[in-house]
Amino acid sequence: MKRLVKVISSGLGLGYCPVASGTIGSLLGIPLVLIYPNSAILALLLIIIGIWSSTKGEALFGEKDSPKIVIDEVAGYYLAMFGLPLTWPYFVGAFLIFRILDVIKPGAIRKLQNLKGGWGVMADDLAAGILTNIILRLFNL
Repeated sequence: MKRLVKVISSGLGLGYCPVASGTIGSLLGIPLVLIYPNSAILALLLIIIGIWSSTKGEALFGEKDSPKIVIDEVAGYYLAMFGLPLTWPYFVGAFLIFRILDVIKPGAIRKLQNLKGGWGVMADDLAAGILTNIILRLFNL
């Protein structure tokens, strides 16, 4: 079970990248969007499995919101692209805006990190993904 938690929470091992693990982990969202575009079922699974594996992952890695946990970035990027055209301007725009929002965590997004366990790990990235999606819809690349 520990191995499964590590594989899922680390985004198939991408979270072990020593530099910019969140950015690298976000890249896993791209093939998911291409293979399963606009899947509400996949989005829900990413959220549920993300909360579960992040909660367990924090205990295994021994730290709150460990940089090794990147399932939150995967889910956040998936939400960032949900319902948008599958064109490169959107893929790149979503990636850049999502990463910026995830790093700077404006407003209430930062406060979401204070939730307990996997909820805190996931909530800020999910909010950043939703905000990214709204921004891209407003600018209509």
